[in-house]
Amino acid sequence: MSTPPFIPANHLGAVDRALSTTTRGGEELRVLIVERSYDADPDEVWDALTTKERIPRWLMPVSGDFEVGGHYQLEGNAGGEILACDRPKLLSITWDYGGRSSWVDATLTGAGGRTLLRVEHSAPVPPDQWMEFGPSAVGIGWEQMLLGLALHLPDPEAEKMDPMSPEALPAMIEHTKGSAAAWVEADIAFGTDPEQARAAGDRCVAAYTAMPE
Repeated sequence: MSTPPFIPANHLGAVDRALSTTTRGGEELRVLIVERSYDADPDEVWDALTTKERIPRWLMPVSGDFEVGGHYQLEGNAGGEILACDRPKLLSITWDYGGRSSWVDATLTGAGGRTLLRVEHSAPVPPDQWMEFGPSAVGIGWEQMLLGLALHLPDPEAEKMDPMSPEALPAMIEHTKGSAAAWVEADIAFGTDPEQARAAGDRCVAAYTAMPE
């Protein structure tokens, strides 16, 4: 089976986005929610999400003890503790990055040979940081992960796409801009001032698309 072509509009339209709030230990957290359906059964999606040897094929290298109470570390990215693992329905982890801890819950629901993946990322976000970057700061990254998974599932043995390659980079930039625009709309729907939300989205796009020196 061949991997489908990477057409940003197809992937942007496949994602549902929402924002909410919750409390944990008396602290208010912002909750970013992304959902996407995949043409694969829950066991297959679960394996892609949780198999140490498979994760690098669509995301990045990972190390750690893959069991409840164990810790994982994504190379050059987040690490944390595995809090719950109920195959193939629920994976709960902490998400420790940049000196801050947050929580991620991934739920899988199967229907008709397909799987709906819902990711909820709950984090304490300082008001000034939220005002500067809004939900796009995290939302774009999660959508890139969902994109990697979508490209991986049809052909699990295929080589992972290099997003910085000359062939992929223009489409990745288009995907980043489209993702930010969608998160701006979600932020406005959540109640953020439209001008503030759009300015934060623009700053995120600039940060994500800045070329390394």
